Amino acid sequence: MLRDNILWEPSPDTIQATAMHEFMQAMNTKHHLAMDTYLDLWNWSVSELEQFWTDIWEYFDIIGEKPAGPMVQGDMPHAQWAQGARVNYAENILRHAATMADQEAIVGLDESLNRTALTWKQLNEQVGALAHHLRSIGIRQGDVVAAALPNIPQAIVSLLATAAVGAIWSVVNVDFGVPGIVTRFKQLQPKVLLTIDGLELGGKVRDQIGDLDELLGELDSVTHHVLVENTKTSAADTVQHIASKHNVDTAVFGDVVANGQEPEFAAVDFSHPLWVLYSSGTTGTPKGIVQSQGGTVLEIAKSFGLHYKVGQGEPVYISTSTTWMLWNMLVGTLISGAKAVTYSGGVFVGGAGRQFEILQKEQVAMFGCGAAILTGVQDAGIVPKDQYDLSRLTDILVSASPLPAHTWKWVYEAVSPDVRLRSDSGGTDVCSVFVGSNPMDPVRTNELMGPALAVAADVYDDAGRSVIDEVGELVITKPMPTMPLYFWNDHDGSRYRDAYFSEDPHIWYHGDFATQTERQSFVIHGRSDATLNRGGIRMGSSDLYQVVNAMESVSASMVIGAELDDGDYYMPLFVVPADPQSDLQALKDDVVDAIRTELSPRYVPDEIIIAPGVPMTKTGKLMEVPIKRVLQGMEAQKVSQESAADPSVLQWYLDYAQDYTTA
Repeated sequence: MLRDNILWEPSPDTIQATAMHEFMQAMNTKHHLAMDTYLDLWNWSVSELEQFWTDIWEYFDIIGEKPAGPMVQGDMPHAQWAQGARVNYAENILRHAATMADQEAIVGLDESLNRTALTWKQLNEQVGALAHHLRSIGIRQGDVVAAALPNIPQAIVSLLATAAVGAIWSVVNVDFGVPGIVTRFKQLQPKVLLTIDGLELGGKVRDQIGDLDELLGELDSVTHHVLVENTKTSAADTVQHIASKHNVDTAVFGDVVANGQEPEFAAVDFSHPLWVLYSSGTTGTPKGIVQSQGGTVLEIAKSFGLHYKVGQGEPVYISTSTTWMLWNMLVGTLISGAKAVTYSGGVFVGGAGRQFEILQKEQVAMFGCGAAILTGVQDAGIVPKDQYDLSRLTDILVSASPLPAHTWKWVYEAVSPDVRLRSDSGGTDVCSVFVGSNPMDPVRTNELMGPALAVAADVYDDAGRSVIDEVGELVITKPMPTMPLYFWNDHDGSRYRDAYFSEDPHIWYHGDFATQTERQSFVIHGRSDATLNRGGIRMGSSDLYQVVNAMESVSASMVIGAELDDGDYYMPLFVVPADPQSDLQALKDDVVDAIRTELSPRYVPDEIIIAPGVPMTKTGKLMEVPIKRVLQGMEAQKVSQESAADPSVLQWYLDYAQDYTTA
């Protein structure tokens, strides 16, 4: 029987062996404290924020010049970090090349599970060679290097080489197509573009050379191109011809890195831009989110040194595309000496067990994925522990969307009773975690253990008051090192302030609907701009999904709550039947009964609509907000389909919403 919803908890010996416990004891000794629990450590980290980050720098021996003054000073959104400090992200990542030279640093798997690997020595020398090439073609600090690359080892090499130079990195996965890539890159005016020749995906090799002509035609700032021969199609001559049409010089990645060399690292200001990530862009041009080299180094030292500590050489695999911030986290694991496993194929190619096939093949210690992957495996009826060797698997990290309660339990029944299941919530906005897991606390169904270290997370009601055991807005009340430096081309900072500080000029409102418990764990209910607010009562959409999606007769669902101009409120529930040939009216009745009995009559929708699927972004997030806005009168044509995992499903919803508004 579960005790207080506890699914798993570490033993006292396990806790004392964690890197976080060791750090806590070191801080007790250094500062004459008596911290004993994770919450003790967290409270100290947020109350002594400047001291905490100074200690992180020293404890993890960050390579660079320390600031002469405070590590952080001032309030959001204008907090100043480590003024006078100089650092290089790539140098801190590659520090293990000296002591782990012949051990594998990166493993690359294609869709056929063909394996390539780079040792730390090879990684270091390839980064040095590519960084030298970038400098030789005139790339300097602050120039933009853009890459349309999938999750392959060459993408990691390219990021590190760009950072070594002090240039600014940006990557978009090839599945966004030419329009999606151009929309994101054109605003950056990149000087260098990296692309691939092809990609094995969905059981066939997809040619990518045909996109290059259009990309170079649109991205007229590009002066140099690098071809990554991912499928070895001998396309260099064709690429040379295309590039010459646009007066662009081109080189082959393999030739550039063939003669490795020691990297030269530019010591840049702590707040020098490292990369540009992107907002979803579902209802407009994606915002370019700029984060710093120094802030990222501090954050990943904390995260992968304490929260997700994996032993040196231990494999970490995160199922992600390069456009999702989890890819940046995968690269960040290297700072602890872990081995990063990349995979560029289809998530469920060959069957729903593909991801567990990878875990077995590489004997992965830590696995990260979106919630939809685990629910997909569960729905397929697979029991991974009976089919795969998962003996090295210690941690599963889930992100992107809330994990259904039945899937939490399934992990312990069907995957492993001894795994630490981590559910974390953060965002591209900070390329990190606000609230989530730690290695010292128990795993509870549907709960995120607490705020991350040095993250002053809270839940506010409509009056801006902190509330416990009530639904409210997730807020951050103190600065974090990876909060954006700025949005690209947001010269007066207005878009940045509007995104997070419109409610309070010094409090970050993230846009998530959450509950904080008395023990300071959190439950995330979904995006607050997708919140259900019927009759003045706010309700989380994820609470409804927990009930409806647990039904065997339902494959997926999505609910919308739209305030209409005439004062009415429209709340349809879209349901995807597990068996389209079943009695659909009976299915609708069963859904209503389940909502009434297992949740509340307040959640019963105005109508239930049978749908062909649910619209999701390429990173696995439900696209509730754009559908809601079309129901409220926005033109359907303004919704970008570039970020949709299945544009045809999204179009079905847009057509429905448009028809509803004109009816």
